[in-house]
Amino acid sequence: MQRYLYVLLSLLLVSQFACKKDYTPKPRAFFRIDFQEKTYHKIDSTALPYRFDIPDYSKIVPDRDRIVEPFWVNLSIPKHKAELHISYKKVTGNLLQLTEDSRTLAYKHSIKADAINERIFGNAEKKVFGTIYLIDGNAASPIQFYLTDSTSHFLRGALYIREVPNIDSIRPVIEFLTPDIIRLIETTEWKR
Repeated sequence: MQRYLYVLLSLLLVSQFACKKDYTPKPRAFFRIDFQEKTYHKIDSTALPYRFDIPDYSKIVPDRDRIVEPFWVNLSIPKHKAELHISYKKVTGNLLQLTEDSRTLAYKHSIKADAINERIFGNAEKKVFGTIYLIDGNAASPIQFYLTDSTSHFLRGALYIREVPNIDSIRPVIEFLTPDIIRLIETTEWKR
């Protein structure tokens, strides 16, 4: 019995002096994201019927999808596991169908989206008009848009981040890339 009492007193004594500092467990955190400086250059390929500015930390790569059409490209941003899919169609009396298809594709994300905000874009000088869809929530594509001159050209873009769409962890990337996409939209010009 004395032996157990001695062990118990020893443990109490050790615990009394051992725990002098308050212990606070580390909170759960998300990975750290380092963002690059925003500098841009113009993509002006003779093979494409459009041109626009892209960030220096991105690159244009050909679209390798099995249903790819001419002038479809991807803007790859490898550091952030992001791609902006850009598709192009010639307008041949089908402008209403093209704009409605773009709207339908954007609103397919409404199942996971908290909100979809539409912004109208217009640059009469360059004859570039369109709609930007800002999709809030855990959607696979947080930003989509289409641009057209209403007579010949139709360009559609959709941003995808190759990560589980947990808005808490990817929001900083979306907020970082949104001005780049807006710059792309604002600098779009038709070449033919």
